[in-house]
Amino acid sequence: MRIGLLTEGGYPYVSGDARLWCDRLVRGLGQHDFDVYALSRSERQRGEGWIELPPQVGRVRTAPLWTAGDDGAGYGRRARRRFAECYGELAAAVCAGDAAGEASRGGSSSAADRFGSALYGLAELVREEGRGLTGALRSETAVRALESACRAPGALHAARGARVPDLLTVADRIERALRPLSLDWYDEEDGLGSVDLCHATSGGAAALPGLLARHFWGVPLLVTEYGVQLRAHYLGSHEESGPARALLAAFHGRLAAEVYRQAALITPGNTHARRWQERCGADRAKLRTVYPGMDASRFRDVGERAECADPDTLVWVGRIEPGKDLVSLLQAFVEVRKARPKARLRIVGVPAEGPVGAAYLAQCKALAVQLFADEAEGVRELGDNPVSPVPPVPPVSFEEIGGPDLPSLAEAYAAGAVVVLSSVVEGFPISLVEAMFCGRATVSTDVGAVVEVIGGTGLVVPPRNPRALAEACVALLRDPERRALLGAAARARALELFTVEQNVAAFHGIYLEIVSHCPVRRAAADGTGEPLPFAVPAEAHVRGRWAESGTRSVAASGPRWAAGAPSGSGAAGAGVAGALSDSAQERVPAGEGTR
Repeated sequence: MRIGLLTEGGYPYVSGDARLWCDRLVRGLGQHDFDVYALSRSERQRGEGWIELPPQVGRVRTAPLWTAGDDGAGYGRRARRRFAECYGELAAAVCAGDAAGEASRGGSSSAADRFGSALYGLAELVREEGRGLTGALRSETAVRALESACRAPGALHAARGARVPDLLTVADRIERALRPLSLDWYDEEDGLGSVDLCHATSGGAAALPGLLARHFWGVPLLVTEYGVQLRAHYLGSHEESGPARALLAAFHGRLAAEVYRQAALITPGNTHARRWQERCGADRAKLRTVYPGMDASRFRDVGERAECADPDTLVWVGRIEPGKDLVSLLQAFVEVRKARPKARLRIVGVPAEGPVGAAYLAQCKALAVQLFADEAEGVRELGDNPVSPVPPVPPVSFEEIGGPDLPSLAEAYAAGAVVVLSSVVEGFPISLVEAMFCGRATVSTDVGAVVEVIGGTGLVVPPRNPRALAEACVALLRDPERRALLGAAARARALELFTVEQNVAAFHGIYLEIVSHCPVRRAAADGTGEPLPFAVPAEAHVRGRWAESGTRSVAASGPRWAAGAPSGSGAAGAGVAGALSDSAQERVPAGEGTR
């Protein structure tokens, strides 16, 4: 089958979210063909280029989210009036209330229906006019529609005080979120109308093209979320004013609810993400947990030998940022040193991008010097003693992968007896799974999916509780037999649940299940548009050169497919899967806006 893989800020670019996961999925499913539709987040990401793509990727189409495209200039009076009606309905649905709250209370779906109808109305306007919505979505008409919706009876209480700057901010952010509506990806011959299944690798903007493919041609949509987009928006919206934050949260909530409602299946990466999706209205019958697949081979040697360089060392590995709460870890380590004077803490990682990460790293280093000033002075004095047979070792060190002591990530985990995770905010804890692959006993805070990942193979303590964190670390440092048992159990659990192989096998089964229940109807037609019964042979569904003749004979007599599915949100449930595109199809050259 042909899969339309929808990504945002990741695959096939060299850097970005979910890049490795998507690459492993595509390479692991060589029996399928993939068309990649990628949204990039920055000019820097575009400039870094793509990774090397496997042969089963037949087409790559890209578009930027960081810059506006067609401004929509030239809309006639009728089109402007239609836009005002659709956008007014969308704004009214957004201001009607919180979609997540409605779902959790079992509320009415009237606002959700209005939001969906308005969204598809805007998409149909773009298709008919052949122009983008950028200018219209930022126009005075859009701002006035938002203002009217905020002042209407029953509107969100927090949005009623929105002023002009707030409305301009909201209009700008909504335009950015809806940029995929203006793309030229929605074609039945060479676009998303030709695929058998759309797989969105995240919610939000990446899922929008899948929504439109379902609306126009009935292509089923699969949504995978390893980090819930709505949660990420909530965490990153602290800079806006109260009214703007309320309006944007309502908009993203409505969009998430529509994506979940129209998806054939939703695959959260853990129970933590699943709870978010359920609260936003996702049907439990559509939810299927699929854990991320990680490469266990690079940790094999460390995991099999199951020994550490220093039985008194704690190791923390990750990206240094405030959410990791290294301050609590350093405070806890003060108590650990009182109980285990020989204990050492090795913090391995680099700061997150931007000034926040660098400032937090500097703060943590300053705190470590302050907390362990006396011991650091003793280390310096020992280092000045030429007859000392033992080289000085600081109680706390900040290190990076690639040095002489830590040449690889696996060796970083092998350097300690216990791996610690001290986060206050966490989705799926990748560093924890890596430690489990290495057979390490772990101490973690109870955040995100930590308890689900650990499954009883490590110690879990409340977040922001240095005393509890210290007690758990000391308990494991004192008991090597218990550490060994927990490490072995953790490695067995990780190899069973979190490998690339289990992830690829799960999605292979899900693809077949979705297409068998929600196939796309496509009818072949001749040059006059008349249907051609039996024109698509059964062998057209099978990959291989011997099947090309049947496919090409149809194309020679007229359009490859006729519009067999009705244009509407209910078109996804019927039909037979269509023939695959020619296997000799060339990949579109790299570059933003490639068509």
